[in-house]
Amino acid sequence: MTILSTFLAFAPALVPSSQPAGGGLLAIKVGRAETASKGVIEHAVILVDGGKIIEIGSDLPVERGIPVIERPEWVVLPGLINPYSRIGLESRSGSEVTPEVSPTPEISPRHPDYAELLEAGVTTLGLYPPGMGIPGQAAVVRPHGTTIGEMLVKEGAYLKVYFRSNAASKKYVKDAWARVDEYDDKVKKAKEKWDKDNDKSKSKSSEKKDDEKKPEEKKEGEDKKDEKKDDKSKTFVPPEPDAKIKPFVQVRDGKLGELVTISQASDWAHWLDAIGERKFGYTLRVMMTRELDLFEVKEEIGKQGLRVVMEPEITLHPNTMRQRNLPMELVQAGAKLVLIPRNDTVNDHKNWLRNVGEMIGAGLDREAALKAVTIEAAAVLGLEKELGSLEKGKTANMVFFNGDPFEVGTQVQAVMLEGEFVFGEVKE
Repeated sequence: MTILSTFLAFAPALVPSSQPAGGGLLAIKVGRAETASKGVIEHAVILVDGGKIIEIGSDLPVERGIPVIERPEWVVLPGLINPYSRIGLESRSGSEVTPEVSPTPEISPRHPDYAELLEAGVTTLGLYPPGMGIPGQAAVVRPHGTTIGEMLVKEGAYLKVYFRSNAASKKYVKDAWARVDEYDDKVKKAKEKWDKDNDKSKSKSSEKKDDEKKPEEKKEGEDKKDEKKDDKSKTFVPPEPDAKIKPFVQVRDGKLGELVTISQASDWAHWLDAIGERKFGYTLRVMMTRELDLFEVKEEIGKQGLRVVMEPEITLHPNTMRQRNLPMELVQAGAKLVLIPRNDTVNDHKNWLRNVGEMIGAGLDREAALKAVTIEAAAVLGLEKELGSLEKGKTANMVFFNGDPFEVGTQVQAVMLEGEFVFGEVKE
């Protein structure tokens, strides 16, 4: 099967419904593609259409008539993803429990920082609401567009929890889950009442059986109407949880992620105590400090396969000058690493890959490092099936470099967002 025939068979299923469509059918030939999911592809050919990657492989033939951009000196990565940012947002907040809040109203589409991030290869941002406690839910944006609607990719990416090993933190977490238990009891009682009422209804229906029309006397289509009524009566609709409890119900049901910010090993231990035996998915956001002691619980974190968001920094063993590469240690223990810029500034986003390269030089596995800024970051946002790797069927967000992306001196040559080049002079 040729690339063109593959496209014709596959393209109908790839037309995006909520994202702006990219340009027409295009083949891109580069020296190397680092996919973040399928390893490295040398002499890569990437076929793009409708904002999606519809084929990718090594030295694939391209049929006559398909536009080709050929850059054998380029290296391509998936678009960079920062799942934890406040870039372009300016509001401040205190310590609150407002899980229903979104940062979307704060977004200023014409903020100049977004254009600079895009030029640095950042194609996706997870913007979180400000504040301690439980300040709300993150939103996902593309740093491109003239309206909030054009920028917005997803609402409700994860619920942000700022947790410390103190009584106040434990209380707001335990109180929230206690209210989930109360809601579950409410649903249980409502279901019991519904079952009881349904049984009574069936009993009354049986008693009136003699008064019903004979099947042959029913009008055409009346049977189907009765069936629809019966189907509706057989469906229990649980009561809607209130706005402050709904996010926790969604977390419990796996419909919403949770990101828990901690600053030391004891915070995580107290977090486990606060949630008790409850089982739900969450990501740890670890604030990197000079003498971070997270190595004390790295094995436990690794055994759980938790995703950990942190900056690419070398820390010191407490009370010594011994250096520790905690990102490397966590990966070796089995954790899933996500690396974000050292500071939430445009300049640090521009230095992001170089800083990650320093961690690679200090022992961090390169493949884990690549995933940490792409597909694992996408997973924090619940978008790993759409973003974060160069694969057939995924959104065509790509950043092209003139060398090794993690080496000092390498520069971004072009950026593609959803199938369209939005930075760089690219000609066939």
